[in-house]
Amino acid sequence: MQPMRKTKREQREASIEAILGSALSLFVSQGFERTTIDEIAERAGLSKGSVYFYFESKEGLLYALFDEIEDVVIGRMLEGVAAAGPSAGAKIAAFINGQAELGVSHPDQVLLLILISLEFNGEGGRIETRARSIYDRLYTTLGEVAALGRARGEFRTDLPVKEQVAIIVAGHDGTFLEWHRRRDQFDGGKLVRALRTATLAGLSSLHQPGA
Repeated sequence: MQPMRKTKREQREASIEAILGSALSLFVSQGFERTTIDEIAERAGLSKGSVYFYFESKEGLLYALFDEIEDVVIGRMLEGVAAAGPSAGAKIAAFINGQAELGVSHPDQVLLLILISLEFNGEGGRIETRARSIYDRLYTTLGEVAALGRARGEFRTDLPVKEQVAIIVAGHDGTFLEWHRRRDQFDGGKLVRALRTATLAGLSSLHQPGA
């Protein structure tokens, strides 16, 4: 039997998926600035014109990937944190566990957000603004959880919420980068447990001076 021919809609969706997948892989492996449309097209098995047919620019490709990241990475994180509880500690654990799962199922998406935020830090352009807006959703949600933990007496109050949130995010990003660099030397599950244990211990009111 002859294989069924794809409809125009299926061809369009397959082309867009190939372009986005190629762009994601290249942006992660060699950076946004160093990647060209020609390279993206070649890896996707399409012409340069085909890439421009679907995306007006390389920046447009990155914004499309950001939309996916915000939906998959941030959206799922918010759902997991909201569903966890009722304690603030359970919500922080859900954040770390959920991000770890995404690090396995969508590693390049998680890594791209981290790398782009570093590559464009301080430039003040649209790309930096977009990356910061995604991180701001993390900061806002984690800030609410930290405030809840302090109000319930779970989390220490001798450290400002802003700094507590910064350490949580830094621990997540840093741990993921370390696992990416040396995954041959670490068991992912053990690394996540170490992050979760260290984070919750550091936040705990039991470890506050004078407690």
